[in-house]
This record gives sequence, C-alpha cells and structure tokens, in this order.
Amino acid sequence: MRRLAAILIRSFLQGLLILSPIALTAYVIFVVFDGVDRLIPGVPRGLGFLSIITVVTFIGYLGTRFFVGRMLVDSFDYILEHIPGIRFIYSSIKEVMDSFVGDKKRFNKPVWVCTNHNPEIWRIGFMTQKDLAYLGMNGKVAVYLPHSYAISGYVIIVDEKNVKPVTKMNAAEAMKFAVSGGITASDEEKNHLHNERRQRH
Repeated sequence: MRRLAAILIRSFLQGLLILSPIALTAYVIFVVFDGVDRLIPGVPRGLGFLSIITVVTFIGYLGTRFFVGRMLVDSFDYILEHIPGIRFIYSSIKEVMDSFVGDKKRFNKPVWVCTNHNPEIWRIGFMTQKDLAYLGMNGKVAVYLPHSYAISGYVIIVDEKNVKPVTKMNAAEAMKFAVSGGITASDEEKNHLHNERRQRH
C-alpha cells in the first residue's frame, strides 16, 4: 500500500513538473491577449487584439520603409521629447525599450564581472558603457546585473580589468542564465551533455 502511495505521489509531482510550465505559459499568453483585446471595447472577442496588432505592425512598417512615415514618427518623437514633464517619462521608456528590442540594443554584450577577489566571485551581466571617461571615471565600465527570477537589476561601475566577455553564450542565453539563477543550460552545454550520454551508451 505504501509503495502504491509513493508511486502515485511521485507521479503526481512529475505531472506538476510537466504541466506547470505549460500552464503558466498559456496563462501569460492569455493575460496578454485579454489585456490587449479589451483596449477596444464593444467588438467581437479577438477582433480588438487583431486590430491593435495590425495597426502597430502597419505603423512599424511605415516608420521603417517610407520616408514620409519616418518623418512623421520623428516629428511626433521630437514633440514628446520637448514637452515639459512628459519628456522625462517618454524618453526613459523609449531608452529602455530601445535597449531591449530597438536598433540600439544595449543588452547585447554579455560579460563576466569579478565582484569579489577573496574569495573570488564572478557574476554575469551586460556591459552598457565601455568608456566612462566623460564622467571622470577613467578605466571604468558600466555593467548591468539582472536579478534572478525578476525583471529588475542594478548597474555597477567596475575597473575594466575585472570584466571579461562571455564567449560560450550569446546575449539571449546569457540573459536566460542570469534571470533563471544559473539553472538553464546553453546550447553548448546541452550538446556536451548529449555527447556524454551517447558515450555512456
């Protein structure tokens, strides 16, 4: 009886491990879809979401493909960046968005940072400024350190000698490694583990 109970409990926990990521992913997708869809009230379910996605895509296409569209976007951008009060909010949000997905992405240089020498401790981050001489910080660089299991982080200023590039992961893998607390495997690690299993068999 105890053996049967142990098997059932183990199977239940294994089921949770399998279904939890799927359920959470589906929930996040539903929340995003529902939130966007409700921005246009009084329309059939799903039509609001489709309409907003279409408009955003169309604006993005005009802003990158046509001179007139680019000029209109730049003019609107200029106006918002020169309205007192609003410019601080707009420029801050714009810089953050550009850092992640824009043409001026900043989080694309993953580095290892030595934050302690005795004992030696290294953290993974992203170099955002490689020369801080304009701030009177010669030989210093700015590194963004993401928090694990969060969307927050903080910036540290360190000597350039305490920073070395991440060569075994790309930017996306490095961000995943940092945010997950270091438990996710890069493609190279997965290939290494796969080869080890093949050698054993």
